[in-house]
Amino acid sequence: MSKKHKSPDVRGGMGRGHGMMGMPPQKAKDFKGTLKRLIGYLKPFKYHLLAVLITAILSTVFAILSPKILGKATTKIFEGMMMKMKGVPGAGIDFDYILNILLILIGLYLFSALFTYIQQYIMAGVAQKTVFALREEVNQKLSRMPLKFFDSQSHGDVLSRVINDIDNISSTFQQSLTQLFRSLVTIVGVIVMMLTISPLMTLIVLLTLPLSFFVTVKVAKRSQKYFMGQQKSLGELNGHVDEMYTGHRIVKAFGREKRSIEQFNSINDKLYDAGWKAQFVSGIIMPLMMFIGNIGYVFICVVGGILVTHRTIQVGDIQAFIQYARQFSQPITQTANIANIIQSTIASAERVFEILDEEEQVPEAVRTKEIPSPQGNVAFEQVTFGYKEDNMLIEDMTINVKQGQTVAIVGPTGAGKTTLINLLMRFYEIDGGKIAIDGIDIRDMARGRLRRLFGMVLQDTWLFNGTIKDNIAYGREGASDEEIIQAAKAADADHFIRTLPEGYETVLNEEASNLSQGQKQLLTIARAILADPAILILDEATSSVDTRTEVYIQNAMNELMKGRTSFVIAHRLSTIRNADVILVMNHGSIIEKGSHEMLLENDGFYADLYNSQFASA
Repeated sequence: MSKKHKSPDVRGGMGRGHGMMGMPPQKAKDFKGTLKRLIGYLKPFKYHLLAVLITAILSTVFAILSPKILGKATTKIFEGMMMKMKGVPGAGIDFDYILNILLILIGLYLFSALFTYIQQYIMAGVAQKTVFALREEVNQKLSRMPLKFFDSQSHGDVLSRVINDIDNISSTFQQSLTQLFRSLVTIVGVIVMMLTISPLMTLIVLLTLPLSFFVTVKVAKRSQKYFMGQQKSLGELNGHVDEMYTGHRIVKAFGREKRSIEQFNSINDKLYDAGWKAQFVSGIIMPLMMFIGNIGYVFICVVGGILVTHRTIQVGDIQAFIQYARQFSQPITQTANIANIIQSTIASAERVFEILDEEEQVPEAVRTKEIPSPQGNVAFEQVTFGYKEDNMLIEDMTINVKQGQTVAIVGPTGAGKTTLINLLMRFYEIDGGKIAIDGIDIRDMARGRLRRLFGMVLQDTWLFNGTIKDNIAYGREGASDEEIIQAAKAADADHFIRTLPEGYETVLNEEASNLSQGQKQLLTIARAILADPAILILDEATSSVDTRTEVYIQNAMNELMKGRTSFVIAHRLSTIRNADVILVMNHGSIIEKGSHEMLLENDGFYADLYNSQFASA
């Protein structure tokens, strides 16, 4: 079952991911280019791969030599029995010779196992180091991505690329690559050994090869669509179970258990049908290969018997050749399977490379400017911005906010309220104009230093799986226990924390569902208080709680806002009556500005918004 994943926003924000689903196998768009790029990650380990190839050759050679040597023992037994049957004096089986053969075989098998172990050991290191480097590159890439990438991408798809697709690459490097080496060496080695026994019988075996290949390709193509259907149904089932699990309270509240079970059974039936067909069709390959192989064995036995009667080859060679013929079909089947796996792996690699090739946020030059003692004066000077070049959302916006002022931003959905905050924190770059803090253009400051000036409390609380103390301490690295407790007291959270069984050491679960919404919000406020920012951003911090809890949160926020420049985004206009300045936005422009009383007296857009909320009252 998939899990909900969370990704932290800046300074106490929150971002949710979607449950990951099984991704249906895809074909790569640029197979050669992606394969070449993926092989590039193996270049630092070329000597390791050479060692893997050498050990694969040695382990396979030792394994391939065994049937022919064993055949010598069979020939010796056959010759001894024939001479004894003819009544040759002193004739019998040379057991000393056979014992020597057995000792040689044991040595060969031991050496083969040893080199196989070395091969797996080296390849494990290569695979893990390669995937480690790839994961690290992807992680660093994501840290350089602009916010618009995350806004435009499905979180579940990004997580699937970072986790599932990279794991697929890892499995291929770890298992399939070594199997491919062994299979290719085995095919070449077996053909050589068969030729040393009988070129004629080798030709008979090779004649079955096109038929085996034809059958494998046909069946693989047929089974592939069923496997795709299986993965698709599996993804639907994961998604359904994930939704029903995370929303089980709603399901029970509305009495939808029966409907949920029916939907589960419907998807499960599709999964069963596709899975059964996929396994059945793919399972046909081995019986068909065995059938073709058995036909080849019949011809080998007939031709081999004729050659033995003509004394062209010996009986032990027939036994060895049959073993080689059996060994020959197995690596061919493995190679066909590995080809499908590699195709899937290249598709996974392509999806990962698409992330690596995404456009990064504008790289920064060396930023030397910083604000040693930030005051919190903020100025927007003729700012222009649009998510698309041909469609400007904000044009010629000018705002001047003084230190310690509380600025409320109101307006309908899509008016540009959150966009204003995104520009202030440089999540997006402005197209024109200037944004300055304490007189310094924010583009002249490193993004990291700029964002340390801000504290955020959002409507959607983000708390991670850990103790309450750790969640509050997320606001400032290295904070002492006393500072954490002081921040909790300032946020009016200390009382409820101490009523919990483990107090500050209480571990929050993944969804923090062991706390109420109001308690979670108080913790995020405590985190922001601990961060001690110069500028605060409060985005609908009280919209998802009841009126009584809102009072506690409002008191905590008032404590937090003392002496700090604050930007408050609100839909509940009752919470911003005391704001120093209210900016009324619509279609990306500030259409009204002033205090609560002034805007009501003007009887404009703000008055309409305010009165519509309190019409019933």
